[in-house]
Amino acid sequence: LVPLDIHSQNYMKSLEFLAKTKAPCQIDASTYMTPSSFEAALASIGASNALVDAVLKGKTKTGFALVRPPGHHAVVKGPMGFCLFNTAAAAVRYAQTQYPNDIKKVLVYDFDVHHGNGTNDIFAKDPTVLFVSTHEDGSFPGTGKISDIGQDEGEGTNINVPLPTGAGEKSVLEAFDLVVEPAARRFQPDFIVVSAGYDAHWRDPLANLNFRSRTYHYLSSRLKKLSEDLCDGKIVFLLEGGYDLTGLPEGVAESFAALVGEKS
Repeated sequence: LVPLDIHSQNYMKSLEFLAKTKAPCQIDASTYMTPSSFEAALASIGASNALVDAVLKGKTKTGFALVRPPGHHAVVKGPMGFCLFNTAAAAVRYAQTQYPNDIKKVLVYDFDVHHGNGTNDIFAKDPTVLFVSTHEDGSFPGTGKISDIGQDEGEGTNINVPLPTGAGEKSVLEAFDLVVEPAARRFQPDFIVVSAGYDAHWRDPLANLNFRSRTYHYLSSRLKKLSEDLCDGKIVFLLEGGYDLTGLPEGVAESFAALVGEKS
């Protein structure tokens, strides 16, 4: 279920042990675990992989996995920032290994307010995955500088676009149009995975960007069009952050509307 290049076997076993023997407990400075967290995180990966299957088997063109806990901060050897397993990274590798003749190159776009450091690092040396992130500069976990472009064979396949504190809709849409879309068109992915975090909403208490609810419609519409142009519409959205109980559902509903062709 979780490839070993995404999370080590030792980490998986230790997390399961903690869930059974120690939880509820704090497992790092920013991650809390309950007795059901391990199974919930595994179910999130299973649900996301099932969505990948549905899209790549032609049952649907696109889909949205409403899964928690989020995943994009989790690194190979451990948890971070509310995240236990890196759901997006697991979905990418699942698509590549289960559909090797069809899915060779994958674009991951992360619009969560926080940099997806786990996904960034997991694929830093992998030229088959283009990871692009727009996030608030200087926010947790402090990574995602513009100079982080990948390593070795993967150099050039990590693109980080830090947005200044207070930035809003105009800034992220310009970043998408001027950076994200051109990079995706050069890369020519076979499949797109979106780490869809809604904590850049102006209501969200954990950061300081000022997206409106409709901003997520604009982003999701652009992503849908991009997938139609580049990979026959094959795209999945996986829920990441979003912690305001008004901003989160409004943002997700706007993405839903965009994906089914409805107006904001």
